[in-house]
Amino acid sequence: MWHADEIFGADDVSLHKFTDAAGVLRMKEREPMRKILERFEARFPQLFVAIYLGAFEDLQSLHQFGFWMLNRAAYVDVDLERPNENGILIVVDVSAKNAGITFGYALLPYLDEDSTFSALSAGHPSFLQGNYLEAIGTVVQKIEGRLIKGWKKVKKDPESILAEGGQNPKKVGELLQRIREGNQPGGMEHSGEEEARR
Repeated sequence: MWHADEIFGADDVSLHKFTDAAGVLRMKEREPMRKILERFEARFPQLFVAIYLGAFEDLQSLHQFGFWMLNRAAYVDVDLERPNENGILIVVDVSAKNAGITFGYALLPYLDEDSTFSALSAGHPSFLQGNYLEAIGTVVQKIEGRLIKGWKKVKKDPESILAEGGQNPKKVGELLQRIREGNQPGGMEHSGEEEARR
């Protein structure tokens, strides 16, 4: 983190979960973008997705910037019950037509580089065309599907999966208990009603 702080600064930054620093989203697209994020939060009550659209001039690593931002951002419109370790950040460099996903450590059992790459790949054609609303909608939908699949996998063998994700199962006894009782960690309980609306 210290290296990222040297590049981007060591102070926390105050942001909204949707930030269009590049100014590329049309006004009529802002409400649908907000609804994409709200739908995700309704389905996963302790998680959140943040979007940052930027036009970078000399960015060495989008991944490093995303890591720094997820650690340094104070999202003013995200509930305190949704800490940054439960967050998923999608950063888009509109100049380089490049996008990256960074996620908090609480999501390590459910997401990995392959799943986030797959989600970004699904949105890639829309990103290239500058259709950011459609691209983000596609990426978020793919992430939702991966979270649900990841949860089912964790439920079958929570100790092994959590250990693979770098979490010490002995230190997450409450989490394991919730898994055994069928309560999804990270608030990943999703309702049939929400599933039917997709």
